[in-house]
Amino acid sequence: MPPKKKNIDFEQSLSTLESLVNRMEQGDMTLEESLQSFEAGIALTRECQARLAAAEQQVNKLIEDQGNITLQTFDAETGDDE
Repeated sequence: MPPKKKNIDFEQSLSTLESLVNRMEQGDMTLEESLQSFEAGIALTRECQARLAAAEQQVNKLIEDQGNITLQTFDAETGDDE
């Protein structure tokens, strides 16, 4: 079985992504550097999204385990629970 990649924590991944975006916004990169940064940014975005989805599932499981707390949908546009 191949060894697992060492996971970087969410905050570090997000910080790295922000740094990449800032560098790209400066416009000082070559086309090749921009493409490599974009590819790395996409990978970091997917990793962050996966970690957020896993955290949401964990929270939902904890809420279900409590039994007396119910889930409510959240309307992201209005910021209200329904």
